[in-house]
Amino acid sequence: MKTYVEIFHSANGEKPSIIFEILTEMGLKPSYGQHDFEYTWKKDVTFIEIIQFLDRLISKLKGTGAILKFSTIS
Repeated sequence: MKTYVEIFHSANGEKPSIIFEILTEMGLKPSYGQHDFEYTWKKDVTFIEIIQFLDRLISKLKGTGAILKFSTIS
């Protein structure tokens, strides 16, 4: 399973390099093309586990001005 993340940056928010650092510290890898980052799950996970991961991600990015779009595929 993979969760893909697209990032929209605010000119009034944190620098993209800081957002990059936060996301990579959480295990996301940069991706070229349609998505900016991807997270590869080590096993199949439930919807609740995905939401809990996204909650942690949003908490880490709070105050940065970043807007995120997520999609997960199996």
